[in-house]
Amino acid sequence: MAKVELATGVVHEVPADLRKALLADKAVLERWQALTPLGRNEFLCWVEDAKQLETRKRRIERTREELLEGKRRPCCWAGCIHRTDKPPSPWAQRVLIDKEPKLKLKAKAKAKAK
Repeated sequence: MAKVELATGVVHEVPADLRKALLADKAVLERWQALTPLGRNEFLCWVEDAKQLETRKRRIERTREELLEGKRRPCCWAGCIHRTDKPPSPWAQRVLIDKEPKLKLKAKAKAKAK
């Protein structure tokens, strides 16, 4: 199998764990490749910004989910602070929200209903 050249962001490169997740599903890969460089950069920064491994894993799963939903930026992300073309807004400096993957929330609700 030929090595797939993944499109990157304007600041960040695709890390190995995210690369594996993107390549695992053709639909996810197509949507990733169709994003703008800034859109990809936002997802990359969001994943790399995670301080704990579990948070990073959740963000990778949510990246896959949100791409399949047609989203072009991560939900509830203040934006990449590593870009040098503009300073981060005060809101971007204060707000960082991490939500659980939707699949986990559905599984929790289903288990609770039993």
